[in-house]
Amino acid sequence: MFKAIKKWWKYLGAKLGLKLEESADPKVQLEQAITEAREQHRKLTEQAANVIANQKQTQLKLDRALDEYEKANASTRQALLLSNQELRAGNAEKATSMGEAAEAFANKLISLEAQIDQMKKSLLDATQASEKAKQAVTQNSSALQKKLGEREKLLSQLDQAKMQEQMNTAMTQLSETVGDDVPTFEQVRDKIEKRLTKAQATSDLTGASVDVKMLEVEQAQASAEAQARLSELRSELGLSTPPPPKEEAGEAKEAGAS
Repeated sequence: MFKAIKKWWKYLGAKLGLKLEESADPKVQLEQAITEAREQHRKLTEQAANVIANQKQTQLKLDRALDEYEKANASTRQALLLSNQELRAGNAEKATSMGEAAEAFANKLISLEAQIDQMKKSLLDATQASEKAKQAVTQNSSALQKKLGEREKLLSQLDQAKMQEQMNTAMTQLSETVGDDVPTFEQVRDKIEKRLTKAQATSDLTGASVDVKMLEVEQAQASAEAQARLSELRSELGLSTPPPPKEEAGEAKEAGAS
């Protein structure tokens, strides 16, 4: 029973995770991935800093041990010289005391030599670890910069995808009926074209009717009367009659020839 419940719980968790993955915003997920990459780089940098600090600290310890060794070596030599001087001067007790001091310094030299050898090995290991840490940080930094560059490219592609999806939706709506009471784009276009062609046909028929011809005759007669009145006024004013336009002069010649 417990196994069945556990199995069912895992199934629900996987199903919920799949739904969340499908509904998740890619832009948000991308920012989460970049944030995680930055956090990992920060942790790696901190670890590398600790490794490098350990190498530097080992180097400082070795330098101090070498300085102490040099001092102890000088003190040993000095103690031996003093012991020899006292022995020549006949001061056996002082010579013995200086000899014991030289021996103590010699023991210190032996201990320091062992410490220095161990520190040199530790420093070598720490230096190698430091170089690896630096290399790891450099490589991870390059990878992070590459991801940051890819982020801009992915964001641009995401915007293009969204724009294309919106365009596809708009094109689909233009070719599909939105509802039972809303016509399609093609239906509206056909209706407009039908109305336009009907209006044009009606206009053609109206232009060819007798009333239109009669209107044209009346307009020509009114124009002739207006021209006659203008001729009378020109005569009264002593003005010469202007020559007819080229088109009218040509028509008049054709009429006289006929």
